[in-house]
Amino acid sequence: MASGDSETKEETGQEEDQQIVSPDQYIKHPLHNRWAMWFFKNDKSKEWTANLKLITSFDTVEDFWGLYNHIQKASRLSSGCDYSLFKDGIQPMWEDASNKNGGRWLVNLNKNQRQTELDNFWLETLLCLIGEAFDDLTDDICGATINIRNKGDKLGLWTRDARRGDATVKIGQKLKERLKIPPKIMIGFQAHSDTATKAGSTARDRYRV
Repeated sequence: MASGDSETKEETGQEEDQQIVSPDQYIKHPLHNRWAMWFFKNDKSKEWTANLKLITSFDTVEDFWGLYNHIQKASRLSSGCDYSLFKDGIQPMWEDASNKNGGRWLVNLNKNQRQTELDNFWLETLLCLIGEAFDDLTDDICGATINIRNKGDKLGLWTRDARRGDATVKIGQKLKERLKIPPKIMIGFQAHSDTATKAGSTARDRYRV
């Protein structure tokens, strides 16, 4: 009898343990897409592509936060460094097949904003990407970059096809809304092909919101 009672208690204990453990504690929450985080450090002694390093890729909410909380904040990067988050399989460069016909919405930040708004802007943009904030336009999204520069930092949201005017404008409006950029401050969209062939220091904006 004693042996039987012991087994019963063990079985009961196991059942209690199973009831206490929440599925959320061991089931990760999958993302719609798999994403890859890249880091670029401008070393003029190397080719551009040699300066671009893949940090890691992820496809769950938990793995995103594990990565984000582990790496240095964008505002603490040295001038000439970039972070990029792109759909897995797309490299953060104009020449990639998924990017070559596209462009980017560009948010310019001054030096003062590096300490006050840059990290929030970058995190909110990342959450827009992994959270599929652009709804039925999610296939138009390639990724995003943050460029740390002495003259002023730049946040870019990259899209697949610069010729899709209506879709591009809607994406820009959503980004501006999520970043809480005031209506009087305009952001512009530049096609990669225009940037690559620009005559001056900046390419013209194809769209503005």
